[in-house]
Amino acid sequence: MMKYSNQTDDVYGTKAAGSKKKTFVLWREVVMAYAAPAIMAGIGGLVTADRGLQIGALTTIGGASALMALLIGLLLCSRVGHMRWVIGAPHLVVVGVFAVAGSSFGLYAAWVTSLLLENMILSNHLAWLGRIWIDFPLSGFIASTIVTWRWCLAVTTNYSSKRRRKK
Repeated sequence: MMKYSNQTDDVYGTKAAGSKKKTFVLWREVVMAYAAPAIMAGIGGLVTADRGLQIGALTTIGGASALMALLIGLLLCSRVGHMRWVIGAPHLVVVGVFAVAGSSFGLYAAWVTSLLLENMILSNHLAWLGRIWIDFPLSGFIASTIVTWRWCLAVTTNYSSKRRRKK
């Protein structure tokens, strides 16, 4: 009989030996990176009756988180994720490096967005333009931290199970 591999196997093609735990799957991480902060910020907007936060939850907060999760996930699944310092370093070091990179990229994206939109459109009409200075870097920090941590756990689990099988 032919045995078919599971579609949810991780990027490296194996699940942890004897583990029922789900592995790192990029599309799930991106969906959760959008949904989780959007729901939490939306609830915060409802509780405080802040209409700007409710709209920002679905646009700048959720969107920036999903975009950052996608970019960091693609980066980790590429050659960068196979580099010795990424795989061999302690989780906190790797997560810290990617968290700083994510928040820096969010800050850069906020600067570019505000620069482009202020020059093209009168900024008086865009109330959410002031929010991106907080939303983008914070979303980048949170999304990159969570995605990197979950990726490190999946890689460590799969790496250790491969080493056990070789022995």
